[in-house]
Amino acid sequence: MTPALLRMHPPEKPTLILASSSPRRQELLREAGIEFMVDAANINEDQRPGELPLEYASRLASEKAQAVAQRHPQSFVLGADTIVVLDGEILGKPRDTADASRMLHLLSGRSHHVTTAVCLMAPTLDVVVRTCTTQVHFRELTEDEMQRYVAGGEPMDKAGAYAIQGGASRWADRIVGDYSNVVGLPLSLVTEILRSKGLRK
Repeated sequence: MTPALLRMHPPEKPTLILASSSPRRQELLREAGIEFMVDAANINEDQRPGELPLEYASRLASEKAQAVAQRHPQSFVLGADTIVVLDGEILGKPRDTADASRMLHLLSGRSHHVTTAVCLMAPTLDVVVRTCTTQVHFRELTEDEMQRYVAGGEPMDKAGAYAIQGGASRWADRIVGDYSNVVGLPLSLVTEILRSKGLRK
């Protein structure tokens, strides 16, 4: 192809694929002005015996990215996994309302950690995996608050049985670290990774 034709038909900008159906992650990326497409990964998210929280989150983020990268070999794929950890125990998405109530009782009046592992897989199969952890402290919650929150349904698809950007926002009296990480995607870290790969200026 001649130089003139190259100028007329510049190389297309690499596509970024978000390997997640999470509306929270999608909203965060849009708010940051990051262009992306969505193709959610469908993988087994069970924790392996003896697997530590950071290892678990990093593995899931990587497996999500790898699964979607197989369908989009010419694109960059962003996988992420967010976990809530209290006393070394991962509080995942509640199985039912009783489990959601159990988690909220555990979190009441205490500090916990929210970690998001992020994996960016390039078309060259180069892989970057990083983690971000934020400390969150909840004030003492009343029984009525917890029951009404669970009855409203918001906890049911959230790690740790709460949404910091939703009804639980009034419970967090101290957050140390990246707030967007607690929502589901650490934007500062993601932007840094994308910039290192030439996807952001």
